[in-house]
Amino acid sequence: HKKFNFRGFRWARAMIHAIQEVNNRLDILPNITLGYHIYDTCFTTSKTVEGTLAYLTGQNETMPNFRCSAGAPLVAVIGAGGSTLTIASSRIVGLYYFPEVGYASSCSVLSDKYQFPSFLRTIPNDNHQSLAMAELVRHFGWVWIGTIAADDDYGKYGIKYFKQNVEKSGICIAFSETIPKIFSREKILAVVEAIKESTANIIVVYSSDIDLSPLMEEIANSNITGKTWIASEAWVTSALIAKPEYFSFLGGTIGFGVRRGDIPGLKDFLLDVHPDNAASDDLTIEFWQTAFNCTWPNSTVPYNTDFRINVTGRESGVHPVSDQLCTGKEKLEDIKNTYLDVSELRITYNVYKAVFTVAHALNNLDTCVEGNGPFPKNSCAIIYDFEPWQLMYYLKNVKFTTFDNELVKIDDNGDVYASYDIINWQLNETGEISFVKIGIYNDTKDGHEMKIYNNDSIFWNTPTLKPPRSVCTENCQPGARKGIRHGVPACCFVCIPCADGEISNKTDARECFPCPDDYCSNTLKNECVLKEVEFLAYDEALGTTLVAVSLFGACIVLSVTIVYRIHRDTAVVKANDRGLSFLIQLSLVITLLTSFLFVGKPKEWSCQIRQVTLALGFSLCLSCILGKTIALLLTYRGSKLNAAEKHDHISMQSFHQKLLVLISMIIEVCICTAYLTCIPPYVYKNMEFQNVKIILECNEGSIEFLCTMFGFDVFLAVLCFITAFIARKLPDNFNEAKFITFGMLVFFIVWISFVPAYLSTRGKFKVVVEIFAILASSFGLLGCIFLPKRYIILLKPERNTEEIISGKATTNDNSAPSTSASCTSEVTNSTLSSMVLDEYTDRQFQWILMYHQIAIISSGSYGFWFSMTQPKSHHITCAEKIMQVITGELLWLDFCFSDK
Repeated sequence: HKKFNFRGFRWARAMIHAIQEVNNRLDILPNITLGYHIYDTCFTTSKTVEGTLAYLTGQNETMPNFRCSAGAPLVAVIGAGGSTLTIASSRIVGLYYFPEVGYASSCSVLSDKYQFPSFLRTIPNDNHQSLAMAELVRHFGWVWIGTIAADDDYGKYGIKYFKQNVEKSGICIAFSETIPKIFSREKILAVVEAIKESTANIIVVYSSDIDLSPLMEEIANSNITGKTWIASEAWVTSALIAKPEYFSFLGGTIGFGVRRGDIPGLKDFLLDVHPDNAASDDLTIEFWQTAFNCTWPNSTVPYNTDFRINVTGRESGVHPVSDQLCTGKEKLEDIKNTYLDVSELRITYNVYKAVFTVAHALNNLDTCVEGNGPFPKNSCAIIYDFEPWQLMYYLKNVKFTTFDNELVKIDDNGDVYASYDIINWQLNETGEISFVKIGIYNDTKDGHEMKIYNNDSIFWNTPTLKPPRSVCTENCQPGARKGIRHGVPACCFVCIPCADGEISNKTDARECFPCPDDYCSNTLKNECVLKEVEFLAYDEALGTTLVAVSLFGACIVLSVTIVYRIHRDTAVVKANDRGLSFLIQLSLVITLLTSFLFVGKPKEWSCQIRQVTLALGFSLCLSCILGKTIALLLTYRGSKLNAAEKHDHISMQSFHQKLLVLISMIIEVCICTAYLTCIPPYVYKNMEFQNVKIILECNEGSIEFLCTMFGFDVFLAVLCFITAFIARKLPDNFNEAKFITFGMLVFFIVWISFVPAYLSTRGKFKVVVEIFAILASSFGLLGCIFLPKRYIILLKPERNTEEIISGKATTNDNSAPSTSASCTSEVTNSTLSSMVLDEYTDRQFQWILMYHQIAIISSGSYGFWFSMTQPKSHHITCAEKIMQVITGELLWLDFCFSDK
C-alpha cells in the first residue's frame, strides 16, 4: 500500500472549507450552493485517469463519451496533487474543453495551450522557479552543481530548464540523477553513490516529497554530510522530509516556497473531523485509523501501517497491525503530524485560491446581463445550463483579491504571477526544523527580482558555518588563466600561470592579456609595471670606468702632442712627415673621445653621430698611417734597385701623403653622408631578449651602409699592414715600419676579437664591448707608433740631434732603441741615413770624411755614414754613385752600404 498522505488530506479538507466559505457568503453566488466530489489518485497516473473518467461520466465505468448521471452540472476539476497526475487528467478533460484548475501542478509544459487548452493554475509556472534557483546559485558563486529529479514531468522539465539557465552562466553540472517513480532500492543506492563520489557540495532536487522520501532514508543510512540542498516548492516545507533526525545532513537547506497564507478558520475546521460525522467517508476513517494507530469498529477500510504516526509524533512504520479498536474519543489536538500543521500553508493556500477562482468565474457568469454578454449576439450563459467553454471564458478573465489582499489574475497561458519565499531550514529551540524566510523572489514586468534579506541570518551546514564552496577546481587567482581539460566539464580546468609580459587581474580569467610595450608583468603576474630601462649610464661603475679610461687615453695623446709640439724641430719629430704625426694624434683623440657618445641614454643625435664619428676618426688615423707606410715601402723598394733602376724610382713626397689622406677622408665622408641621409640610425627599444627590461639601444639602420663605412676603414688598415709588413726589413734606422706593423697587428687582433664578443652579448654589454675595442685599438696604435719616439725625445735626447741623424756625430748608446728618421720631406732634400756604427777605424773615418766632403759639394745637405769595410775600389765606385745621387741620376745607395 501507499503511505497515507496527511498533507494531501489537509488539501482536501481545505477545499471543503473553501467551498463552505463560498456557500456561506452572500456576495459570491448567492442562492447557489457548490458541491464537490473527492477522488483519491493514490499519487498514481492510473488512479488519476480512472478518477477523471469516473467524474466525467458520473459512474464508475470509464466511458468518456457519455454523461450517464443526472443532477447538478459539473463545473471544474480542482487538482490534481502533482504535475504528472494533472498532465494525465488534463489531456482528458481538455478534449471537452472542461476547466481544470491546478493548485500544485507547476510543470512548465502545462502552459502549452495546444496540449492543455482548458488548464489553469494558481501556482506559478516552474520556469520561474528554475530561473530563481539558477539566480540563487549564481548569487552565492556556486559553479559545480549536482542535480536530482523525480522520474516524472515535474522533475524532468524543472531540471531541464534549470540546467539551461545555469549553463549560460558557465555553471557546470557535476552529476544528474533520477529518482525512480516505482521504488527500486538498487536505483536509489546508485543515486546515493553518485552523491558520495561527487565533489559537488550543492545539490538541486526537483521532486515531490513522496518520491524523495526513500532517497532521504538511504542518505541518512549512508551518513552523507557536508552537502547543501536546494529544494523545489514541492518538498521545501514538507514534514515528510523536514524531520529533526534528518537535520544532520539536510540542515541549511535552501528552497523556494510559493506564497504563504493564513486561512481564517482552517485550523478549527481541520480539528472538526470525526468518523462518526462521515460514516461513508473512507478517507476520514483511514485518516483516523492511521493517525491513532487503531481500528475503527465495523470498518471495511484497509489498514495503512506504512506511515502511521503515534501520539508522540514519531514514525511507527515498523509497528504491526494493531488490534486495538478506536474509541472515537481520541483527540486530534494530541497528535503531531502534517495534517494539523498550519504554520506553512502554501500549497493549501493555493487550493483555497483555486476554489475561489472557480467561484468568482461562476459568479461572473451568473451576473452577466443579457444583451451585454461576451457570447454571440451579446448573449450570456445560464448558470444552471452552461457549456464548459463558456465557463473557460470567465476563468481566463477572472480577477479578484483574496483575504490577504493578494491579487489573483490568470494570464493567457493560464498562469499566475510568480512570487516565492526563499526558505532556510534551521533548528529551533524545541529541536524541530523551522522554515525561516531569508528572502523573496518576484516576477516583474522587466524580468525578475531576487532579494536576500541578510546573509548572516542563513544557517549553513558547514564546519565554519560559512557559505559552502562548490567547485570542481579552485578558482584561478589573478596571475593565472584557466586551461581546458579535455573530456571534463568546463568548470574542471587547470590554472596556467601567465607568461612573462602577460597578466590577468581577475579571478578565473580565461586569458592573460599582454602588457603595453613599455610595461612588464610583476612577480605575481597580476599587474603591469614599468619596465626597467637598461643602458650604459655615466653614473654606474662600468660607465664611469670606461669614460675615465677614455679621458686618460685622450690626455696621454695630448701629452704626446705637447711633447711633439715642444720638440717639433728635432730630427725624430720631423722624421717621415711631422704633419701626419699630428693628424694621427688628432684622430686618436677623436676615437678615444667617441666613447662618450656610446655612454649615457641613447638619443637620436647620439645614435646618428657615434658610429660616423668613430669611422671618420679611424679613417683619418689609418689614412695617415698609410701615407707613412707607403713612403717607407717606396724607400724599401728603392733600396733594392740597382744603379740603373734607381734613376726611375718614384719617391713619396709630403704633398702626396697629405693628398692620400684627403682623398681617403673624402671617400669616407661621402659614405657617411649617404648613410645618414638614406637610412640613419635611430633609438630602439629592444624588448626581444628580456621581458622585464627595455634595452635602450641604437638601431644602426642599414647594416649594409654600416659595413661599407667600416669596411673602408678595414681596407685602409689592411693596406697599412701590408705596406708596413713589407717595409719592416728596411735597415735598422728605418724600423718605424716595424712599430707600425705591430700597431696594426694589435688593431686587427682587437677588432677580430670584437666581432664574436659583440654578437654574443646583449644589452648594455654590447656597448661595453665596442667601447673596449675602441680603447684597446686606440691605445695599441698610440703605444706602438709614438711610445718609442717619445722615449727617445724624453729619455734619450742625445740621440735626437741633427748631427746624429745627419751623420755628423756618433753615439755609443746601445740601450736606446733605434729610430726611424727616414724619408723626411720636411727638409729641402731627403736625408738618407744608415745604421750608426759604434766604432770606426781611422781609415774608415777618413773614408767617411771623404764621402761627406763630396756630399757637401752638392747644393743639398746629404750625409752618408758608410761602413768602411770594403776595399778601396769599392769606395771609389761609391763616391761616383754619390755624385750621381747628387745630380739626381740615382735614387738610392745600397751598393755602398755594408751588410752590417
